Amino acid sequence: MSALVTGDAVVLGLQPAKLPSRALALVIDLVVVWTAYLLISIALALATASLDEAAVMAVSIATFLLVLVGAPIAVETLSHGRSLGKLACGLRVVRDDGGPIRFRHALVRGAMGVVEILMSFGVIACIASLVSARGRRIGDVFAGTLVVRERVPAARGTVVPPPPPWLVGRFAELDLSGVPDDLWLAIRQYLTRMRQLDPAVSWSMAGRLAGDLAACTGAPAPEGVPPAAYLAAVVNERQARDARRAFGAGARAAAKAGGGGAAAAGAVGAGAGAAGPVDAGSPVDAGPVDSRPSAAGPVIADAAGAAEAGGARGADVPLGVSTGAEPVTRSPSEAVAGAPPTTGFAPPA
Repeated sequence: MSALVTGDAVVLGLQPAKLPSRALALVIDLVVVWTAYLLISIALALATASLDEAAVMAVSIATFLLVLVGAPIAVETLSHGRSLGKLACGLRVVRDDGGPIRFRHALVRGAMGVVEILMSFGVIACIASLVSARGRRIGDVFAGTLVVRERVPAARGTVVPPPPPWLVGRFAELDLSGVPDDLWLAIRQYLTRMRQLDPAVSWSMAGRLAGDLAACTGAPAPEGVPPAAYLAAVVNERQARDARRAFGAGARAAAKAGGGGAAAAGAVGAGAGAAGPVDAGSPVDAGPVDSRPSAAGPVIADAAGAAEAGGARGADVPLGVSTGAEPVTRSPSEAVAGAPPTTGFAPPA
């Protein structure tokens, strides 16, 4: 897979589409568009038979522009780069930086497509795609877009690395309601690919993302905590909260279905090993079914895998409570110094 690299040296796991798949998608789109154009033209010809020649010509030009030019632009804009042919072939039009296209990108592509595809029967587009290193036609070059393969094998997916143990549960009281989804996506993409970046570039990007995250949460990152470790810990906390909400809903459903306290206790016992031991004197919320204190600790499971949230501490456990890993009171500098060099959270040399 020939990965794309943005101006910030971010490796994007996007595979540019090859000419055969693009040609097949184009053929499907052209068949659909021309069929619709012919049917509409025949219907309009019958409806405008009583009009003069100038009016018929105006209707024909308007039909050509609306169906053969405007329709593909509207479809690509509304579907964010997925026309019918591209959807069938597993392709998608994206910006050069990997983001979804907007109306201006689809407009430029559609306007250039009149010359590249309709008037030249696709010859210009094929030649431009063969010459381009990334298979782009002239409309893609002017619009700043790229056609990529949207369907990739699941084995290529990566997971977010877990945070250092001394940061797990440290941000349990952080307000994450103001963080937008696009920032979460950018953070996750960075964490899954930070080991592919140059150390200095990775450190700089982590600092910018940490600053954006701190601005959304209203609380700055703790002093001395590496930016990448801070991002991983906050993402881990969000996953833990989602897991707790999902588990709480499941426990309530089991209790209503007649499982009672035994079913909820079995569910707690099945997942208690992921949280580790806590101090016997610390208050622990065991869920809505059984409210008695327990030393097992809250259940925290990562939606993408229990390994990412291992050792996490629930929001009801005080900050000073040990989570079974390293104590939270350990200084960040000591933890960074003792961390293995392959974690990706240490500053560049």
